[in-house]
Amino acid sequence: MDGLDWQAAVKDIAASVNWLKANGSKKVGVTGFCMGGALSIAGSVLVSEVDAAVAFYGVPSSQLADPAQAKAPVQAHFGELDSFVGFSDITAAKALEEKLKASGVPHEVHIYPGNAHAFMNRSSDGIQRRKRMGMPDEDEAAVQLAWSRFETWMTRYLSS
Repeated sequence: MDGLDWQAAVKDIAASVNWLKANGSKKVGVTGFCMGGALSIAGSVLVSEVDAAVAFYGVPSSQLADPAQAKAPVQAHFGELDSFVGFSDITAAKALEEKLKASGVPHEVHIYPGNAHAFMNRSSDGIQRRKRMGMPDEDEAAVQLAWSRFETWMTRYLSS
């Protein structure tokens, strides 16, 4: 993540969105996890052709994109116990919500009690990694709720 050219990644999002729209997609949403979550929010700010964004635990740096300038609806999901300070912890989540309020775009910020970073990663590697780090990992209901919210959001903003 430290080595990523964030501005180039946003240009890749723009190119992808524009390609999809040029090839028959009426609307396009972006989503991502961790670094991809932050990029999804950046896309809602910097790529005017994005129609909706859903971010799972990640907020872009203010140097990349200010969520108060979002142009597309944003939904975001965070674990209450996330410890990545300033990026995906509960303080970052609440700050994101305030910025999205200022933007005027439709938005939802969901915080999942008792969950940590990457709670959506249900792969065996993800589960083992969280267990080694002492993170809780038994909340399948939160995962299903987040997926349901994601699906409802994207359906609302991407259905023609």
